[in-house]
Amino acid sequence: MANKETQGCCEKFKTMIGGQALIEGIMMRGPEKDAIVTRGKDGLNIEVHPRKRNPPKSWKNLPFIRGVFNFFDAQVEGVKALMRSADLAPEEEQEQPSKFDLWLEEKLGNEKFQQVVVAIAVAMGLGLSIGLFFLLPMVIGGFFDRWLTSALSVNLVEGVIRMVIFLAYMLLVSRMGEMKRVFAYHGAEHKTIRCYEAGLPLTVENVRAQTRLHPRCGTSFLLVVMVISILVFSVASSLLLSIFPALEAMRGSLVYRLLMIAFKLLLLPLVVSITYELNRWAGRHDNGLTRFLTAPGMWMQNFTTNEPDDSMIEVGIAAVQAVLPEQEGADRW
Repeated sequence: MANKETQGCCEKFKTMIGGQALIEGIMMRGPEKDAIVTRGKDGLNIEVHPRKRNPPKSWKNLPFIRGVFNFFDAQVEGVKALMRSADLAPEEEQEQPSKFDLWLEEKLGNEKFQQVVVAIAVAMGLGLSIGLFFLLPMVIGGFFDRWLTSALSVNLVEGVIRMVIFLAYMLLVSRMGEMKRVFAYHGAEHKTIRCYEAGLPLTVENVRAQTRLHPRCGTSFLLVVMVISILVFSVASSLLLSIFPALEAMRGSLVYRLLMIAFKLLLLPLVVSITYELNRWAGRHDNGLTRFLTAPGMWMQNFTTNEPDDSMIEVGIAAVQAVLPEQEGADRW
């Protein structure tokens, strides 16, 4: 198969262009523009908007700070694009708004209503992710506190539980019928970017030949977050216990578990920041170490991407072409 043979062997440069699969479409984000490309009954619908970016000297661009802001920005823009793709979906795939939605839109106005819906969707998505992949493993792992004497061992147990839950979740989602087309568009996004990075003309034939796996993918990012959390939580927990030795006497109690859970949740922005910088570094380099670090995430993409058909590849090509910068090479990672 082409997947193993073309994993970067033809890559001529690395682009910062990246995207997200939508309902019958793809959102692509470039250095200057964002594009939402969907396929409807009448062909492709292409919407391009200037990308909102922080000023170059903004403190939000500082290392280990930019990761949190970029992560939240990606979540917000991703939800907006997903909602827009739902609006553009063929009529039989659209859900009619509820009476509550209509009432809320009437009271707030369309723009504020959209902002409220996006905020709620982002909050629910992050809450579900934190609850399922962090809070639940912490609660389960907390029951082992009385037998595990080191912070490292506790966090390793939590990490194993977290990975099992994550793998099970991805496996179940990948088997859902309605998600198979979304994951195929995800594959089209990756294949198109691979073709572009290889310096080949963006044709259906060239894109089809590429692997659907890509090292700079959100799936890989989430997996690295879980690994980094083990290291950060272990070091931070050890420091906390050394500063407050009285906590050791509380080990195994409900109060101790709640304190440690709250402490680790407060560390999540740091985990995201470190992961972002590591992902950024790995994305700019191609060597044995970076290939080793990205290998688990690449393997995971076998569950989150499917082979696209030619119509999906056409959407991917249109999405990349829509966000190409005016100055050639301005999108270099």
